[in-house]
Amino acid sequence: MTRGAWNPDQYLRFRAERSRPFFDLLALVAPCPGGRAADLGCGTGELTPALHRATGAAETVGIDNSETMLAKSAAHAGDGVRFELANIETFEPRDPLDVVFSNAALHWVDDHRALFSRLAAMLKEGGQLAVQVPANHGHPSHTVADEVACEEPFASALGGYRRGVPVEEPEWYAGLFDSLGFREQSVRLQVYVHHLPARADVIEWTRGTLLTDYEKRLAPGLFEAFLVRYRERLLPLLSEAEPFYYPFKRILMWARK
Repeated sequence: MTRGAWNPDQYLRFRAERSRPFFDLLALVAPCPGGRAADLGCGTGELTPALHRATGAAETVGIDNSETMLAKSAAHAGDGVRFELANIETFEPRDPLDVVFSNAALHWVDDHRALFSRLAAMLKEGGQLAVQVPANHGHPSHTVADEVACEEPFASALGGYRRGVPVEEPEWYAGLFDSLGFREQSVRLQVYVHHLPARADVIEWTRGTLLTDYEKRLAPGLFEAFLVRYRERLLPLLSEAEPFYYPFKRILMWARK
């Protein structure tokens, strides 16, 4: 799992917008009183207690591989909620789970066929898998970052690295769930409409997520140059209207084993 130089304050600049998909996904999950749940890629852990309360689980563990994000999780621990520093690719629950939940994290993990097979194996019979992944890789906010990464001096400094897109189409996930033996499922593509103060705020949005992947690979001065070039290429492609209309596609999926 490749996650960049995460800055909790930068990420949470758009707290309200980023929390909406979490609660939409949570609405798909049925309670499992006394059960066990995991929140994969929990970030600061701010929303993990909401998952815990909604499911009625006896224990909910939130995992993330960013020490800076988890540094803020202590305030949200207790009453059955705990946190671990761990990678999603290697996480192994102590016992089978009733709910595996992940909001905006699995797009950082490659090979979704293998990944979702692992997650399915973590569940008890009757257990639920609930996942939300961004699917906005076709928007200029994402495509321009990839194009800049191919320019010099960035391409050489990155060693040819380009951010991959492991996210598949919604129908692909529906077929995968069926092949994995899930007896119920719901998969949908949803467009979230965000109204940002101005088009330049799209850069602040991506600095908290997508661009962290380049920030961790570039020297500070070179990353600042990357941002300058990204701004130069991106802004002319975006409307000057204020507030700025920023559509963001996400896939919300739920399945019961």
